[in-house]
This record gives sequence, C-alpha cells and structure tokens, in this order.
Amino acid sequence: MAKLKRLLDDRFLIITGLSGSGKTSVSRFLEDFGYYCLDNLPTKLIPNFVDLWKRREVEIEKVALTMDIREAGFLTEFPRVLRRIRQEIRPRVIFLDASDETLIKRFSESRRPHPIKDRGSIRESVALERKRLAEIKNLSDEVINTTDTNINDLKKILIRRFVQQSTVRMQVMVVSFGYKYGLPMDSDLVFDTRFLPNPFYVDELRDKTGKNAKVRAYVTEAPETTRFVQEMFRFVDYLMPNFVEEGKSYVTVAVGCTGGKHRSVVLAEILGEHLKDMKYKVQVNHRDIFK
Repeated sequence: MAKLKRLLDDRFLIITGLSGSGKTSVSRFLEDFGYYCLDNLPTKLIPNFVDLWKRREVEIEKVALTMDIREAGFLTEFPRVLRRIRQEIRPRVIFLDASDETLIKRFSESRRPHPIKDRGSIRESVALERKRLAEIKNLSDEVINTTDTNINDLKKILIRRFVQQSTVRMQVMVVSFGYKYGLPMDSDLVFDTRFLPNPFYVDELRDKTGKNAKVRAYVTEAPETTRFVQEMFRFVDYLMPNFVEEGKSYVTVAVGCTGGKHRSVVLAEILGEHLKDMKYKVQVNHRDIFK
C-alpha cells in the first residue's frame, strides 16, 4: 500500500462519496488551490478526458473530477472506467463519508431532496446509497469522514493530505492609502502609520512620494519606525502561516497614513519586500499616491 501511495498523482483527483458528505465544499476548496474542477462529467467520457490531459491537449495542470450517484452511469460504469484509466495514470480517488445521523441532519437542515427519491424517508435513501456505493468506497485511495468536521477543518485536511504546500502560495496585495480618502473596503489587515514622522512638514520632501530615496530615509531613520517595522514583521510572520493553514488564498494588507503619499508608501514597500522574502506572491499598490 505504501508503494501504491507513492505512485498516486495528486494532479488528478477524483472526488466521490455519499450525498451530503461535503463534495461540493471540497471542490470549491480545490479550485482555490489551483485545480480545474469538473462536476459529474459523464463516466464514459473520463477515458477521453484522461487521454487529452495526458497528451497535454488541454491546458490544465491539475484537475479534480467530482463524481456521484446523480450521474446515470456512475454506479455501473465507474468501477470499470476507473480500472481502465489506472492502467494509464494513477488518479487519487477520495471518498467522502459521514455517519447516517449526520447526513440525515444535513439534508433536513438544508431542505434539499436526497438524490435517491424512490424511498419513503431520508434515512432509507441514505442507507440505500451507502449500500450502492460500497464497491466504489473500497476502490478509493483515501476516505475522509466528515461527521465531526466543519468547513475550516475540511480545508486543513485537504491542505495537509492532498495539496503540496509549495502549491499553496498565498497571494498578498499590499495597499498604501490615505485615511482622508477612506479605508480600502477589502482589507484583511490594516496598519496605521500616522504616528510616524511626516515628510509633509519638510519643505524639501513635501512634493515627493514615499518611492523617493530621501523620503524613505527620513521615515525609516526614526527610532519609532524601526520599532514599528519590527512589530509589524512579527505580527505578519505569525499570521500568514495561519492564513495558509486555514486555506486562505488571497489576503489584502492595507497600510495607511493621512494622505497616502509618504509614510504609508514607504512602509507598504518595506512590507512588500519582506513578504516576497517569505516566498509569498506579492503585489504592492499605492492607491492614493498621486492625489
């Protein structure tokens, strides 16, 4: 089994399992991690898709197929098709499961009908689906039980077990802004630099911006700036890995001063450089620099 695990290709995932076990949520998370997600591709078309993917005739690096009992040929065709494509690639098949009581509760709370509609109760439908999917569960490479798992826990499980950490390179947008023009509405973190020495009151620097070397030197030479940068780095260094662990794929960090021209620009540039050194994908935008 250990050898088989090493052969599995995490670039090609097949997500299946019981209705209500979390397949839709998993698909959304995988999409955030860079997977091209397809919902209920007809089973008979899977070999054709695999062939195109193998020969790189589709520009898709990572793919996740969500397959379940809603597709007419799934129960009868999928085991045969899976055995066939496993001769060419090693897809990782992930089966999502949950207790009967949990599934019944989820369907009752959502008021959605169970895909198996020819039974008198949700309990009977869940029991029948579990029985019908037993063979497919046995063919799976991984089983995730979501009975006691919330959305955030499910994200963390996927990152730990199925997504290489190197692929979860969170994108960070660092935005400098002026408080007089309003706070950026999509900010996840905000740093206020208005207590730092202000180049606006230096005649030689007033008309320059924080991109200027003399303005940067003026701001960074102040002792309070040195302490502020240290504390900002410490705070960001703590938070960013936790954001990644949570599965967050995009973070906006706003750095503000009064007008958005001097201090916030300097500190946004410094923070951007630090985050790039930490191997995050970083963009720096100076929203109010020319206002």
